[in-house]
Amino acid sequence: MPLLAEVDVLRMMFGGSLVGVTTSCILTAATVLCQFVIFYKLVAISQAQSQSITFLDKFWESKRLDEIFRQAEALKYSPLAAMFRAGYIELSKVKRGQQGSETGAMHEKMDGMANIERALARAKVSEMTKLENLLPFLATVGSAAPFVGLFGTVWGIMVAFTDIAAQGKADLATVSGPIGEALISTAVSLAAAIPGLVAYNYFNRRVKVLGSEMTTFGSDYLNILKRHFF
Repeated sequence: MPLLAEVDVLRMMFGGSLVGVTTSCILTAATVLCQFVIFYKLVAISQAQSQSITFLDKFWESKRLDEIFRQAEALKYSPLAAMFRAGYIELSKVKRGQQGSETGAMHEKMDGMANIERALARAKVSEMTKLENLLPFLATVGSAAPFVGLFGTVWGIMVAFTDIAAQGKADLATVSGPIGEALISTAVSLAAAIPGLVAYNYFNRRVKVLGSEMTTFGSDYLNILKRHFF
């Protein structure tokens, strides 16, 4: 503890060479941004999951699509509710077109069903894009930060050996400061990379679960429409 108390981390990070300070600034910014993204995605995905559970309960309990639509409008963060709204709006367009048609031929009904399927597919892609937003940033930090830290460490060790050559001696007092400044880059890079990589894997798994739920819901929704409207 006394040794740790004497370590000035900020001086070691920002008191060295220009390359070392730049590396420390990049890694510090990546660490702060990574923590912000983790908090933001945790809230966003948790809202999406909780509201989707609420929507499914309302969907299977209700007997009228217009009633479900009104309830879905209040669940702005649910990808399942967004898919339902897209399908319902397209269904309304199809039914208005069929009412205006005199024949109501089979091919018109099939075209209407295909339009609804495409609307659901577009909604799913849009919602998956929202859910996956910023996840590549976490993956990039998790994979690239250790290499940035390694660069800072190698550069710091190179500076330390240069100082040794200039002073003509290699005692502990000569090498401890530069080596400590070099290794701090590794520590900061790990502080950014480890949470980023863990969070990416965690969020990626939850997004895949929501994607599977959207696929299942889309199939169930289409079956209901085929049975009652087509």
